[in-house]
Amino acid sequence: MHADLSRSTFRPERHYSAVVAQQGRVQLDADLNEQSAIQLHQARTLAADLIGRHGGPGGATGFRIEYRGGTHDLDTLRIHGGRYYVDGILCDADRPAPGTPVPDDDAEEPQAAEADDFWDYWNQPDGFRDPEQPGDRLPSPAQSPFVACLTVWERAVCAAEDPALREVALGAALPDTAVRTKVVWQVLPVTLSALGVEEAKPSPQAVRDAFEEWARAQSAPTAHLAARSERPEHADDDPCLVLPDAHYRGPENQLYRVEVHAGGEAEDATFKWSRENGSVVFPVDELDGTWVQLASLGLDSKLDLEVGDRVEFTDTAHASRLEAQPLLRVEELDLPGRRLRLSAEPEQRVGRLPHLHPFLRRWDHHDGPRRQGRATSLKGGAVPVTEGEWIPLEDGVEIYFAQGGSYRTGDHWLIPARTATGGVEWATDAARHPLLQAPAGIARHFAPLALITGEGDTVDLRYAFGPLAAALPSADQAPKSTAPRGRSRTKAAARTAEEGDK
Repeated sequence: MHADLSRSTFRPERHYSAVVAQQGRVQLDADLNEQSAIQLHQARTLAADLIGRHGGPGGATGFRIEYRGGTHDLDTLRIHGGRYYVDGILCDADRPAPGTPVPDDDAEEPQAAEADDFWDYWNQPDGFRDPEQPGDRLPSPAQSPFVACLTVWERAVCAAEDPALREVALGAALPDTAVRTKVVWQVLPVTLSALGVEEAKPSPQAVRDAFEEWARAQSAPTAHLAARSERPEHADDDPCLVLPDAHYRGPENQLYRVEVHAGGEAEDATFKWSRENGSVVFPVDELDGTWVQLASLGLDSKLDLEVGDRVEFTDTAHASRLEAQPLLRVEELDLPGRRLRLSAEPEQRVGRLPHLHPFLRRWDHHDGPRRQGRATSLKGGAVPVTEGEWIPLEDGVEIYFAQGGSYRTGDHWLIPARTATGGVEWATDAARHPLLQAPAGIARHFAPLALITGEGDTVDLRYAFGPLAAALPSADQAPKSTAPRGRSRTKAAARTAEEGDK
């Protein structure tokens, strides 16, 4: 997540069950965050073990899908309310109560929620589908049958995106406090051809099996990265600030974030990096061409903007869509007026709706890595991925992309750099060689909801489960043995699951 963290210490393979505070010790954000991560991991693992990879509670199973096409202006899906679990993660499709404001891309202000118990494909809360983009439209099921797929992932939300998180009593001069993680769910189409299904009328189980294979391929990252610190040649830092033999030459502790910007194969992929875990953001009040009016500036020179900085102009919608926006350069600053001029005007679809909370996110690369005294050219404002060689970032921090990787926008690695050791914290082998690691995120999860072959022709692919609890027998009706009772309760649960949300 993009947050001002010292480091992230949760590792499920260590099997820690709790974080225990000790008296008189320093309180660290990493300890508190690890306790939350342990509890969340335990709860979701238990839910997945009991439910299976995905499923919903009988009688309240969410995400029932209806396809509406033909005579309608736009083909759409109705997403009915209820709950559904994907890999133990709870997804809630219930609509807000009537009168509660919900986002509407076509309106100047959020609109009041309707009394309907379903979402529409075009207004689902985290989908942000655009009818003017051909790639967002649903395929014609008569020509290309598709599976309505539930895509789930998590992202961080800060006060720049949700002003309600800021405690106004602290005053405008103080920074925000904690951020939140949000479960993002989106119902998106996946064609049968993409799943590798060639049958004209496949069975539901055949579709489920093909979907599971596709989901495993989509979830498994193929890009791997290693990190190290190497003392740069001709290092002439002040020995009063940096130890002479330190490999990491930065004057402060940092959490470097290396994030894939544009995905694809290595020749097309780019990355960006931040020494503050991408947490330096600036809410935007107004956009006028290339001039941006900011709601506030940074608190000091370390968390402020300077001419030459690379920034990403985005908003809640495009952050949820995981779309890479061009990284623009700050060309001019008007600090008294809280304004700045960018190297180009942001895309027309981004940041024009105030209720989507546009903001700038600062990244810390100004140019590409220097090789033989010359800087590598940027691509779209980001650094091109180069596999098979060490890439310098700054102050002795270097990264290495393994060959043969495929890159996904938003995938990232975290690299803590420490002045006390003069190095970075990164796992090594016995010979102290840095190990290649998969991304720390984004973890993507998928579940099939329905097979759509035409209007009124929808095959439900969801699973449902019944309650585990059963009525206790009276004293004079004790069961003769435990086996029949167990079978009876299983059958009752199965009947409840089959009923679903009828």
